[in-house]
Formats: sequence, C-alpha cells, structure tokens
Amino acid sequence: MLKTTLFRIIKSGWQSFTRNYWLSTATVAVMILALFIMAGLMLFNVMTQAVVANLEGRVDVSVYFNKDTDEVKVLAVRQELVGLPEVKSVEYVSQDEALKNFKERHKDNQVLLQSLQELEQNPLEASLNIKANDASQYEAISNYLSQERFAGLIDKVNYKQNQDIINRLTRLTGNIQMGGFIVSLFLALLAILVSFNTVRLTMFTWREEISVMRFVGASNWFIRGPFVVEGVLYGIVSAIATILLIFPVLYLISSKITNFLPEVDLMYFYQSNFWQFLLLLLGIGIALGGVSSLIAIRRYLKA
Repeated sequence: MLKTTLFRIIKSGWQSFTRNYWLSTATVAVMILALFIMAGLMLFNVMTQAVVANLEGRVDVSVYFNKDTDEVKVLAVRQELVGLPEVKSVEYVSQDEALKNFKERHKDNQVLLQSLQELEQNPLEASLNIKANDASQYEAISNYLSQERFAGLIDKVNYKQNQDIINRLTRLTGNIQMGGFIVSLFLALLAILVSFNTVRLTMFTWREEISVMRFVGASNWFIRGPFVVEGVLYGIVSAIATILLIFPVLYLISSKITNFLPEVDLMYFYQSNFWQFLLLLLGIGIALGGVSSLIAIRRYLKA
C-alpha cells in the first residue's frame, strides 16, 4: 500500500512537472540563474582566497637584531616564535645572507656597491622574517616581541611600517566573506520566492482536483506529495543544467583570469571538484524546490 501510494505521488508530481511545460521552463530558468550565480560566487570566493593568500604571502614582519647579538641567541628567539600558534613560519637571515641579498637587489647601482665595499664591516643586521597564519595575528606577534627580555637583543621590528597594509588586507578579507554571504543569502531567498509562487500557481490550476481529493478524504500529505516532488524536480533539473553551463563559461574565461592572476586556475579547480560541485548544487536545488513547495502547500491547505 505504501509503495503504491508513493508511486502515485511521484507519478503525479512528474505529470505536473511535464504537463505545465512553459511554467516549468520558466521556473527552471530562474532557478538556473540563481544556482549559477551561487556557483559563480563560490568560484569567486576561491579566486579571492587565492589572491588574498598570495598577498598574505608577501606580507611579513621582520625582526632586526643588534649587530653584537650572538647567532645562538637569535636562533633561540626563532625557536620560541616557531612554537607560537599565530606563527606560520620563521626564516632566519644572517648578516652575510643579508649582505648578499642586498648586493643582488642593487647590482645595477655601482655607486652604492662601491660605497659598501669601502666600509670596514658589514653594516647589515641579522633578522627573522615572520609569517603569520592570518594577517590579523601580526599585532599579537609584535606585542610578544616587545617584551622587556628581548630589549637587549632586538634593534627594531618593522610591524609599524607594515601595519597599514596588514590592516587593509584584514578588512579586505572580512568584506569579501561578508559580501559573498549576503549575496548568497539574497539569491537563496529569491529562488525560494520564485519556486514558491510557481507551486502556488500550479496548485491554483489544480484547485478542483485538490478539492475532490479532500472531499474523498485524501490526507494532506497525499495532496502535498506531488507538489513536493515537482519542486524537487525543479531543483534537480536546474542543478544539472547549471553544472553543465559552468563548463563552457569557465573554458572561455579561465585562461584569461590565469593570465592576469597566475595563482588562480578556475578550470582546474572546477574539474578537480566536479562531483563536489554537482552534489552541492543538487542539494541546494532540491532544498530550494522542496522547501518552497512545502511552504506554499501548507499555506494553501491551511494545515
């Protein structure tokens, strides 16, 4: 009995989906647009995360030690920093390495190099280049290095010089995440509203059949079932169409984005995560169609 009832519900939902051809096409088209923009936001988030990670990779805090500081003490400080949860990596640059790097950067400036050769000793200091796990953690690292016990070892910490860039990077990351969330929420509500109104319209065209079913004692769930199935079908078809539409779009724009941002390859990311994308869009589509159908039917039946 249960299987027969379920079969009838699914069959009725499928008939409604195929019978209202233009209505179904319009609903699927709008849901495709909503899902496509959501997928675009996900890919945009991947792109921005790659860009932000690249920018964060270029930002660091450098600690310069007094020239008379023993290398053993510098390495001991490095070991302390490596143990901090905020610290991602610490690179030690000796005085000799600093001088070598300086000469390499200014190899075309012969006047500067000649002046450097006339000095009796290396004027550069040993340093530690510190990278944090997150841009917002550099202040905590700087405060840690400001302890009195480091005063005799450390000459300066360049956090203040980089503070403005670090703060801008932190704000940029937060704004991107918040903006993506707000737009995604708006699109989800839009898709629910469209699907809701479509199901309401479908139910209006079926009002006589619904009245007959209620008159003969059909349960509310038996009446609801076909419309929920119809909403789920909207979501499935929309998700599959969206995932197929993304491929040619990425094929056209991915190489252009990679030329501009070498660290970003959206086509590779899409192909590597194809099944995750498909399952995610199916889940979102089914949820949007099914939930909106339930809401519309509940209000119509006043259950």
